Amino acid sequence: MSDTAPTDFFNSTVWRITGLTTCHVTGTMLSVVVWAMAPLIRSELGLSAGQFGLFVSAHFGAQALCAFPAGVLIDRVGVGRSLIVAMLIMSCAGLSLSVVDTLPTALMAMALMGTGYSICNPATTRGVLNWVPEERRATAMGFKQTGVPLGGVLAAVGGVLATFVGWRWVMLIAAAFTLANILMLLPLLRIPRKSRAGGKLLLWAELKRTVANRNVRTFGFVNIFLNIGQGNFLAFLALFLHDVGRTSQSFSSLCFGLAQISATAGRIGWGVLCDRFFRDRRAVLLAMVIVVASLGLVAMALITPVNVHVLALIMSILLGATICAYAGLTLTIASEISAPESAATTVGYNLAMVSLGGVIGPPLFGYAMGSLGSYAAGWIVTGAFVAVGLLLIRFVFVERQGGRIS
Repeated sequence: MSDTAPTDFFNSTVWRITGLTTCHVTGTMLSVVVWAMAPLIRSELGLSAGQFGLFVSAHFGAQALCAFPAGVLIDRVGVGRSLIVAMLIMSCAGLSLSVVDTLPTALMAMALMGTGYSICNPATTRGVLNWVPEERRATAMGFKQTGVPLGGVLAAVGGVLATFVGWRWVMLIAAAFTLANILMLLPLLRIPRKSRAGGKLLLWAELKRTVANRNVRTFGFVNIFLNIGQGNFLAFLALFLHDVGRTSQSFSSLCFGLAQISATAGRIGWGVLCDRFFRDRRAVLLAMVIVVASLGLVAMALITPVNVHVLALIMSILLGATICAYAGLTLTIASEISAPESAATTVGYNLAMVSLGGVIGPPLFGYAMGSLGSYAAGWIVTGAFVAVGLLLIRFVFVERQGGRIS
């Protein structure tokens, strides 16, 4: 239910959800274009595959540190103001990355980018919770999350464009788009805030109160394992296809694009299915998606130069629809675990755990490669960790009937 009765299109729920979606489009485009241009960036900066993996760790590490404080602040200052600050931070990060020439400065720019994006998910999730009734919530959540794969599609286009104009110019363009998105968010400032009561802001007390819920703790660990899968797939896809499949930058960008298009369809589809058939069993549908994702990540190890142009396309579509498309389900579950007035705080905690998976994943992938000598080992280990998340969601997490999570 909206905070105020819509009096014009710019105050309508449609415009609000569209604005939330564009935040994910621009924020995702800004980071994923870095993964799509990985071979070019690695070559110019003289990095190894393991060193490039640190880009992912820096991005998600900043999110892990900032997501919970961001959620607490969003619950107090409101959705619109928070998202405008996020766009400003991320556009500055994109500008900074476009001029770096060393690994440490690049990692600082990626950390700044992660800091900005740490605000997006809890703020947009709080917006959906405020403005959309429960019976349509998973659909709305899935729709606004389509901004992530749509941003990935633009990133894939940027990966192709980089072969003509250079990766630094592509970063500048992405930063400009992110800054311009503030125009979409200005009407959100007119919405009265549904903020928590004022008083002292004690992050440690808020954290203890949040994790006192056993399901919150369990679901946080589920998110760690799932994002190990998503983070590794996105971070290493282009490098894997280049190094093992011997493919071109254009082909790896095509696979990136197909994965993001598939993820767009998946996020909408899972949301609609969840609202229509799994409203009281959202975690069951999530588990079904995870099963396919885990098997698909292990199957990536089967790609060779002989079958790459067929199997890579198939796996990009399959994993796009699963490991890149589950976020609408997890955010819906996370938003329903706690009281509505603390939703952004709880989502922020879960996103901190999500981001921790992004920090752990790339070094884990690199260690598996170094120890066993192949990308195949990295994919198998990644699939195994996603399977641990499946075990937690099925046998530890408790979901009760009635559309709410206990």
